[in-house]
Amino acid sequence: MQNRNRLMSILGIAAVSALALSACGQAPEEPSTTDGEAAGGVDGGDFTACMVSDEGGFDDKSFNQLAHDGLVEAENTLGINTLEAESTSPDDFTPNLQTMVDQECNIIIPVGFLLADATQAVADANPETHFAIIDVDYLEGDNLLQINYDTAQAAFLAGYASAGYSEAGIVATYGGSQIPSVTIFMDGFAEGVKYHNEQKGTDVQVLGWDEEAQTGEFVGNFTDNTKAKQITEGFLAQGADVILPVGGPLYQGAAEAIRADGDSAVLLGVDSDLTVGEPDYADIIFVSILKGLDVTVLDAIESAYNENFEGGTVYTGVLENEGVALSGFGEFESQLPEGMLDELAQIEEQIISGEIVVESPSSPTPAE
Repeated sequence: MQNRNRLMSILGIAAVSALALSACGQAPEEPSTTDGEAAGGVDGGDFTACMVSDEGGFDDKSFNQLAHDGLVEAENTLGINTLEAESTSPDDFTPNLQTMVDQECNIIIPVGFLLADATQAVADANPETHFAIIDVDYLEGDNLLQINYDTAQAAFLAGYASAGYSEAGIVATYGGSQIPSVTIFMDGFAEGVKYHNEQKGTDVQVLGWDEEAQTGEFVGNFTDNTKAKQITEGFLAQGADVILPVGGPLYQGAAEAIRADGDSAVLLGVDSDLTVGEPDYADIIFVSILKGLDVTVLDAIESAYNENFEGGTVYTGVLENEGVALSGFGEFESQLPEGMLDELAQIEEQIISGEIVVESPSSPTPAE
């Protein structure tokens, strides 16, 4: 479990900014940099790794922040320079990416599916620059590494556990935007609930997502916590006692709705481990569905730094390579049905072996 230990250790790194570019993507006239000297004495002063967020920003305590942790770790361990740009809307994507090209970055990391079109265009125009985009698997280019995760596998485990925990027999999920990197969580979650029903003879319902029709509840973006709270309130009114919000910081709106309802439900985190990373809501966070964003971002930067960057390839994180995982249950572990942890361990092995196949229309291209 060496890789998992590495993942969990990096999850705790504080997200510290190396250099913040303005939201519109314009660089300062004289950008400051690190001195290029790592603690181990590695001279990385001639190498610059750069990152562009999606509209959630680097302080979302989820997707963007976890990817940013990998950038910070690369700066600390390799002694390289780093630049970053936060996007506040899709209009910022292309300007922010172009700013990074103009700053002569050695590798640029666009964080998220929403940046796909802008990344393809900028990468095509700058074939000598390395790009490592997250949550995309269909772009083309020898200078493009595509990093994605079959989170349906880990979400399956979360759905199974949620069905076993629910006393109401009603669970719910909703997303930020209806894009593959969101719906893949919802598919896996629904599949896990369905599997629990089949194995245990239960009839736990899933609100907010029709897996077969691929329709459900969405906020429409990753910033509107007011709407996230309203959607959650609707689920609570229907009796749901376990809720999975898939949308970075949108879990905060869900948490506030649950608080206002007398803590009548629990919620699940995605991407980063909210069971340890969100003390304000730790008492209502059941479990988190993890993506190894920080580890794979660090690996991508290291590959470019060591001049063995593999453009034109796809990396897929799965349970087997520990690119996705289920967190611990924190204080809820003692409240799980007897034998649940053993069942989850067995199901994980069955998914890895192929005995259980978790299928989602949004699952990425398998790693080669």
